[in-house]
Amino acid sequence: MQLDDVDQRIIAALLSDARTTYAEIGMVVSLSAPAVKRRVDRLRSGGVIKGFTAVVDPAAVGGGTEAFVELFCTGRTTPAQITQATRRHPEVVGAYTVSGEADALVHLRAADISHLEQALERLRAEPFITSTRSMIVLSRLVD
Repeated sequence: MQLDDVDQRIIAALLSDARTTYAEIGMVVSLSAPAVKRRVDRLRSGGVIKGFTAVVDPAAVGGGTEAFVELFCTGRTTPAQITQATRRHPEVVGAYTVSGEADALVHLRAADISHLEQALERLRAEPFITSTRSMIVLSRLVD
């Protein structure tokens, strides 16, 4: 899908605040509210905009302790197997296949260190995971 400057500015406005009205965006990009809505609908149907979401403070909902965990897996582990396994763990908020030594990188959120340790132990119990390397987040610098 080809994006023009107006599309880019509409996307930037929505990334800044997804609750911005079409009329407010229209004032910024010099379009009417219906014209902005048509463009947003086109961006959604084209897969550029996948959805709208609320950004929540993890600490406010019991996820103030975070870690990134490198997973080292047996030789024939597929991305689909990693996806299926990580979805079984509610503390997993992101999972990625990566280049380098590790096979995957998992982002965990837990209430505290004890909860994080329990989540790590459950994750390590997956049959294809041979080892892990964890990094606990000390502070969030950029979201």
